[in-house]
Amino acid sequence: MDPCIVTPKQQTLDLKYLNQQFDSAHPKSILTWCLDHIPKGLVQSTAFGASGMVILDLLYQDLNPSPAIPVLFLDTLHHFPETLRLAEDAKAHYGLDLKTFYPQGVKSRAAFAQQYGDQLWQRDLNQFHQLTKVEPLQRGLETLNTSVWITGRRRDQSASRATMPIFERDSQGRIKVNPLANWTYKQVWNYLVGHQVLYNPLYDQGYASIGDEPLTTTTQTGEEERAGRWRGMTRNECGMHT
Repeated sequence: MDPCIVTPKQQTLDLKYLNQQFDSAHPKSILTWCLDHIPKGLVQSTAFGASGMVILDLLYQDLNPSPAIPVLFLDTLHHFPETLRLAEDAKAHYGLDLKTFYPQGVKSRAAFAQQYGDQLWQRDLNQFHQLTKVEPLQRGLETLNTSVWITGRRRDQSASRATMPIFERDSQGRIKVNPLANWTYKQVWNYLVGHQVLYNPLYDQGYASIGDEPLTTTTQTGEEERAGRWRGMTRNECGMHT
């Protein structure tokens, strides 16, 4: 049996074989494989960071799948205004099938604070991420009948991602694809600039990685890309990618 055949339950997908075949492949080749071998249930998850915008451009400007792949965006209600504007600009520019998911039962920062108290991230960071990212992500993936989802994570972003494979399984058994895993920060920006891709203007203000506004700072020369996330906290992931 072809080790690259994908069944509804992903029973025959040989991740070891795929990682051997694609570890040094260009992201476009990885995305092309996904489009060719996954007949349904393929979703891109993005917060419209630099890496996510590269994938969007490769998919919708270059490969142009039909029907369009759903793009899952988690509106945590705590994004920078620039991030929300970019999401709308990208939707219009690429004609995205954008699927936005919010924390359960609330759709504004004020409503979130009223229900869970002010600055929940300072009192219980785990609960904050569970409510704003972890639960909405799982709800979104389930609602979209996701079998395979694409992320923008890269190995050079942090030490915790240094050995990340291109193809892996998430905690629910879905396949997770990281087509930019072997790319560097420089390669990402060479692509963005060279192809005149939309990007968040906060990058021009010293932010190297952009998350929730209350939990994101600028970075200094020599720091890891994600050093500005959860500044001063013993944390480098929000819990979505477990």
